[in-house]
Amino acid sequence: MKVLFIGGTGIISSACSRLAVERGIELYHLNRGKTSRPVPENVIQLRGDIHDRASYEAALGEHYFDAVVQWIAFVPEQIEQDIEILRERTKQYLFISSASAYQTPPAHLPVTESTLLDNPFWEYSRNKIACEERLVKAYRDEKFPMTIVRPSHTYDPTLFPMDGGYTVLDRMLKGKPVVVHGDGTSLWTLTHHEDFAVGLVGLLGNSAAIGDVFHITSDEWLSWDQIYQEVARTAGVDAKLVHIPSEVIARYDKNRGDGLLGDKMHSMIFDNSKIRRVVPDFKPKIPFSEGARQIVAWYLADPERQVVDAAFNALADQMIAEYGT
Repeated sequence: MKVLFIGGTGIISSACSRLAVERGIELYHLNRGKTSRPVPENVIQLRGDIHDRASYEAALGEHYFDAVVQWIAFVPEQIEQDIEILRERTKQYLFISSASAYQTPPAHLPVTESTLLDNPFWEYSRNKIACEERLVKAYRDEKFPMTIVRPSHTYDPTLFPMDGGYTVLDRMLKGKPVVVHGDGTSLWTLTHHEDFAVGLVGLLGNSAAIGDVFHITSDEWLSWDQIYQEVARTAGVDAKLVHIPSEVIARYDKNRGDGLLGDKMHSMIFDNSKIRRVVPDFKPKIPFSEGARQIVAWYLADPERQVVDAAFNALADQMIAEYGT
């Protein structure tokens, strides 16, 4: 297959790039060439800026692809442009949406692909919903060969799953308390990017995926207390957890609050039977205990990665002093 990744060097797409190349796919990346992650040697680079239509079309040239994966579209105007440019250039168009588009809070668990899309709390999610709606219309009106993919919280060794990143581990290592939203008991799903890649690559060129939607997540469910405690355990320290309601955190920090109120404060677990039916080799096998080991090892291996966010630290201390118990 000849496949194009628009983007291709992010946390999720980097693992998908490696697996696609390993499986013999002729893989192209279209991006501006700015990345800190290594790109597989056999990937063919197309330099262009999708925010500049002339640059975008010039980069594509006369190429035709068996599948195109759009990793970096976030608003429906970008989808509209893709439909116009790619309708005669690909047999399949895969849009990377978000599981945060699902009904929030969910009326029923586990979430399936038929769960209503409705997130009144987070603009990011509402924009993803609008993107999906435009693609569904394109499929109905002209059979535009779309496939929608909804990742949940997917990570790699460079990404802590909690807000604050390395600063949270630094606080743990120094014996300082860390803030956990809510009471720490809501259930969450963390997916290693290598597990996600198996599902995504299995959808490429797969006729059963055309005109359909899939989420791709792990089957492991952890409470937020367990997530924080696993990171601390891996680092060889005890976690001193202070629980503060998400609504209170949102009053202190709107940006963090949007992601909490619109996603992380609610239990989210998923039924992955649909992706398994279409991609039988999708069998997530990397638990967060292994993921936490990879993350902690990556940060502790290089002092330059150990950047402490002074503003996040100060806000954590303020919330704990004013609200923590």
